Amino acid sequence: MMLKEGDTAPDFQLEGTDGKMHTLKEFRGKYLVLYFYPKDDTPGCTTEAKGFTASLDEIRKRGAEVVGVSKDDLQSHGKFCSKYGLKLLLLSDPTSAMIKSYDAHGDLGIFGMGTLRKTYIIDKDGKIAKIYPKVKPDGHEKEVLEFLSA
Repeated sequence: MMLKEGDTAPDFQLEGTDGKMHTLKEFRGKYLVLYFYPKDDTPGCTTEAKGFTASLDEIRKRGAEVVGVSKDDLQSHGKFCSKYGLKLLLLSDPTSAMIKSYDAHGDLGIFGMGTLRKTYIIDKDGKIAKIYPKVKPDGHEKEVLEFLSA
């Protein structure tokens, strides 16, 4: 069953770049911008992550937190963050279980099956407020800011 706006967001428990385990519940009371991306240190994923990092203060002023998810391991995430000065929390989902629960796994064309570039904004009560099913990396943070400002 495909997730839709208004649905309760699926829970998760994954380790992050801060060395801690994270669940959906810890973000209750604020908005969560949960973005899925295919691979660390690739052109589109780097553009998207840098955009979110540059806008992080503005996003937080609007009562939201940004979390990125891919199947890359924590070592890869750490190198990615260090190389580009990313200030985002990245979660590692090596089995793609969470990625699949958020309908963010599918056909990547010539690259086969993998993680789709997709963003969810989850509201303060854990409900899906907005879904961006096909994200263009350049400027995506501006779309998110517009939604959070409405």
